[in-house]
Amino acid sequence: IKMVNLIPKKEKKKMIMGFRLRLVTLFLLTFDFCILIALVVLLPSYFLSVTKNSLANAKLETQKLDPSLASEELAVIEDINKKLDLVENAEKNKFLPSVNVINAILLKKRPDIKITEISYQNDTRGKKIGVTGTAPSREVLLLFRLALESSPAFKSVDLPISNFVKGSNIQFYLNLIPSEK
Repeated sequence: IKMVNLIPKKEKKKMIMGFRLRLVTLFLLTFDFCILIALVVLLPSYFLSVTKNSLANAKLETQKLDPSLASEELAVIEDINKKLDLVENAEKNKFLPSVNVINAILLKKRPDIKITEISYQNDTRGKKIGVTGTAPSREVLLLFRLALESSPAFKSVDLPISNFVKGSNIQFYLNLIPSEK
């Protein structure tokens, strides 16, 4: 069954034009509504930022007019600089073991000795280096100590007798005092 189109072409064009006009009107109303919502949401932030800006400018103007605030700030800056100088000077007086000392330890180390830790101390009694490791036997550990004692990099080498209690796979700790050069 075929339906007959009873609407004339002029009326059909008017209907399509009306439909398009309503569609554009609906789109513009929706767009206007979105803009209105965005303005309502963004206005408080805008007013807050304008207020903060004006307060910051007012505070800046009062600081320019009042020189006593500047002197207080300068005193704080000088105090911070003194504290920083104190920290920097403390860093300069720190004991930093030289490459020569570490190389002296590693060059005298026998291949079968494993060094697990090298520690450094700088206290009231002086500078001290601690070496921790594992030796396969008492003889190897004794040879390592004698080699370190013969090195000019160290004033003294202290190997506690407690390191010799175990016969093999000895966990040892050496105290070394570096030579002052």
